[in-house]
Amino acid sequence: MSLTLNIPRLETDRLILRGPDARDFEPIANFYADESRSWGFGGPMRRDEAWRWLATSIGHWALHGYGFFTMELKDSGTACGLTGLWNPEGWPEPELGWVVFEGFEGKGLAREGAERARLWAYTDLGLETLTSNIKPGNHRSVALAERMGARFERSYENVHLGEDHLYRHPAPADLGLNSDNDGSPEAYA
Repeated sequence: MSLTLNIPRLETDRLILRGPDARDFEPIANFYADESRSWGFGGPMRRDEAWRWLATSIGHWALHGYGFFTMELKDSGTACGLTGLWNPEGWPEPELGWVVFEGFEGKGLAREGAERARLWAYTDLGLETLTSNIKPGNHRSVALAERMGARFERSYENVHLGEDHLYRHPAPADLGLNSDNDGSPEAYA
């Protein structure tokens, strides 16, 4: 029996957001092995550490009822990144995070996935606010957060990563969401 059976499957035009599972290990291990790509996401990590991160990600879903989705391309079934909510011990509040794997940058996939995950957090989980916690110098993530309407709020000391910058996302009402929205991507446009 899989622990990820109760994780929702969300869709966008190009993506499926699904629960993490064993087939995601190689793309995650490759991502974490590359310091230039993974430094803003807690890397680099050895393979055994990346495996523990994947197991922790599944455990996060079990403990919180939310976590990181694997972003998969609809047309090929290829895992292209991660997005979702992260809130381990020591985090100030639930964070909306994202990363795309090598070869999938610059295609708008991170934004497409992150906006769908944010919609789910607001409409299905009932969250009233989200942040994105971004390492100083991660200019691409700052640019994406700002394109999504998030604004710099403050610096804080992340218990795992050191200094982080907290970007506050617009509240559901600021995005035109209310209790009548059904959580569909069309309601979020």
